[in-house]
Amino acid sequence: MIIGIIGNDQVLVNKIKKIVDNFNISTIILNENSTLPLGNIDLILISGGDKSILDYFHSIKNDTVPVLGVYETDSTGFLAQFNLKDLESIVPRIKKGDFYVDEVIRLAVKVDGREVVPVLNDVAVFPSRSATLMEYNLRINDEDIWHDSSDGIIISTPTGSTAYSMSAGGPMVLQKASVFVVVSVNSVDNTRRPLIVPNDSKLEVTEVMSRYHSEVILDGIQRLNVKKSLECYKHPFPAKLIRLPHVDSTAAMLAKKVKLAEELLNMPPSAKLILKTLEYEGPMSQKDLSSKTMLPERTIRLSLSHLVLKGYVRKKISLRDARNRIYELKI
Repeated sequence: MIIGIIGNDQVLVNKIKKIVDNFNISTIILNENSTLPLGNIDLILISGGDKSILDYFHSIKNDTVPVLGVYETDSTGFLAQFNLKDLESIVPRIKKGDFYVDEVIRLAVKVDGREVVPVLNDVAVFPSRSATLMEYNLRINDEDIWHDSSDGIIISTPTGSTAYSMSAGGPMVLQKASVFVVVSVNSVDNTRRPLIVPNDSKLEVTEVMSRYHSEVILDGIQRLNVKKSLECYKHPFPAKLIRLPHVDSTAAMLAKKVKLAEELLNMPPSAKLILKTLEYEGPMSQKDLSSKTMLPERTIRLSLSHLVLKGYVRKKISLRDARNRIYELKI
């Protein structure tokens, strides 16, 4: 067996390699400049949080070997399932083949007719300025469904249904469901309820208009300007995630998301935005959060104080600059 290891944190990558090497398994450390010899690798361990897994699948447009996400803290691990401290008990099971591969559908995305990276969770269209309405037409399989004026629109996979979509009022969908979810965010028309559509559908958001330019947001990570249209459909190659029997069942994962959703209800909007940003982006400084969310610095400070006090976020010293503080999810 040969295991590839990917990650931006070299310290964490080396820790993972040392653990795997102790079980006499061959390892290869890969980076973004590597020519991935996927034909020679049985599986890939991705170090870091959910963002590392999303980044990996953004870079893979074809078929891939199964991956397993490993994170180092006790922050959220909805895609990256295992903490580093559990890896020594997991590697022997992997070596024995005591796992299965879960094929998770992805969305292929075109922005103004140009193909961009595939997404695992969701794709959204929003005005570049908050508190600004956006007009658009929703088309499914070349048929007009509605004309809407709202804060934006989210199209999610079952995996993404418990992320941004759920925060905007969308339903939770079980992983194996062959559907996509469409959610209009704060529409002026209260008949614009969330839609469940078959995942063999072609979804289009056309004639996008706003006072300011609008943006397509891919998995909460990448932002692209959109002039007129967004097109989405089922990607031909799913993401392959390693699952261990009796570990992190679907019910347990949904319970984890429900708990987070209940806690979100009592938070101010700015705190919710910061939590979602940290979930997608990973640990960030106050300056980084201000740049990413475009919230005023004072609002950032007050929201972080609230989140730290309530135990949703932890604060730690930056390893690069001891004068700075880094914030990360604690949930």
